[in-house]
Amino acid sequence: MSLLKTIKADIKTFRENDPAVKSTFEILLCYHTFHAILIHRLIHPLHKINIPILPRFISMVNRFFTGVEIHPGAQIGDGFFIDHGTGTVIGETVEIGENCVMFQHVTLGGTGKHIGKRHPTVGNNVLMGVGSTLLGPINVGDNAKIGANTFIIMKDVPANATVVGVPGKVIKINGRKSVKELKKTVVPNGFK
Repeated sequence: MSLLKTIKADIKTFRENDPAVKSTFEILLCYHTFHAILIHRLIHPLHKINIPILPRFISMVNRFFTGVEIHPGAQIGDGFFIDHGTGTVIGETVEIGENCVMFQHVTLGGTGKHIGKRHPTVGNNVLMGVGSTLLGPINVGDNAKIGANTFIIMKDVPANATVVGVPGKVIKINGRKSVKELKKTVVPNGFK
């Protein structure tokens, strides 16, 4: 998808997810989380072609002005929405699918014990609540909902699941109540 189509999808997602939005012009002018995503979309291609230092420097300036830290290596699908955003951290090897929603103080980070793929892979249509923390090379299935202040480390989240708590537990899957432990992530060969 072209950059312009991706930006239009992001704007559409902001309009759909934030009832306070009055116009596209307001999003372009006043939404720091949109600015953070936009800057990331502009510097990610520079990172992919191995331009040294510049993408990382721009991302740090972006963090200073928006309060949202997105590593230039993170791959983010179309229609991404961050609400409020302050304290949000998205690591270098994070992959986020399309139409995902994230609130403030969400961390998609590493454990410090892996090389290569170190951060979460998030499917499509995933909601990550305020203060949720997802650590390690885990997979979060499509349509999952991660509750506020939920902590998940090295455990995959199934598709269509609602996960809450510390540590995170599945309380609903496919719309039905369920109390299940999350399964430990299987790390591919070659990763420590």
